Amino acid sequence: MGSRNNMEVGGILVPIVIVAVIGFWVLSSSFVVVDSGHVGVVRTLGAVQTNELKEGFHLVKPFIDRVEQMDCRLHRALSKANAASKDLQNVSTEVTVQFAINGDVAPATYQSIGDKDEVSVKLIEPAIHESVKSVTARFTAEELVTQRSQVKLEIHEQISEFIRVTLEKKGTVGAVNIANVAITDFDFSDEFNRAIEMKVKAEQEALQAKNVKLQRVTQAEAKAAEMTLDADAVAYKIEMESKSRADAIKREAEALKGNPELIELRAVEKWDGQLPRFSGGGNAIPMLDLGQIMKNEPGQP
Repeated sequence: MGSRNNMEVGGILVPIVIVAVIGFWVLSSSFVVVDSGHVGVVRTLGAVQTNELKEGFHLVKPFIDRVEQMDCRLHRALSKANAASKDLQNVSTEVTVQFAINGDVAPATYQSIGDKDEVSVKLIEPAIHESVKSVTARFTAEELVTQRSQVKLEIHEQISEFIRVTLEKKGTVGAVNIANVAITDFDFSDEFNRAIEMKVKAEQEALQAKNVKLQRVTQAEAKAAEMTLDADAVAYKIEMESKSRADAIKREAEALKGNPELIELRAVEKWDGQLPRFSGGGNAIPMLDLGQIMKNEPGQP
């Protein structure tokens, strides 16, 4: 009797459980939650609907609608492209592009290209390759390094133009927004790297020789300036001494001019004690100034 009741209860519960499971499945298939930073692309029996679903809770047709979530946040695509420079140097350029999918055009983007990974592979990477080849051919290998900012700007413009033209052909203009383009790395051939090293070494040696020459010229100029200063000092000393002597002579001449006794004193100071003599045969006879003697005799006026 008990087993019979259990069988009856089991026979009732099983359909209830099945109905509950089916109901839960149907209910869960009737709504979807779009994550933050995403938009929902609705596919009805495989056909993409034009209206996207914003973030949050949405009701959909169970078993008929399927929602693909498109990530509209900022993404990064990195690719390395090989190209030849203007001077025919092989250059490998690594470029990083930051991009985001426009949520308003997400359904058309999904329909024409795919999700973010397919956008990166089918759209961004080809744009990088084509743009790098086009821009690299307009610069020499050295200019790619020395004019890096200009190269980056032109690559950015080329990538944006490539994407614009491609999306225009797909009827999805504005589907992808380019936030930034960065040249991550330049990689040149071994021959070019050696040539650069030799050039840098030569420039350093030339600069060193120039500095040595400048140092020698500076030392020579300093020595010449020192000699000039010494010569000027000697000339100045001679000039001052000559001027002093001339002034002394002038002062003495003025003093002698107004003082005859001083003239006689100067003559006596210079007399060597010898009387002047005259020759007329025989022994020389001293010459006497009779006028002076008579003038100095006592009793003479």
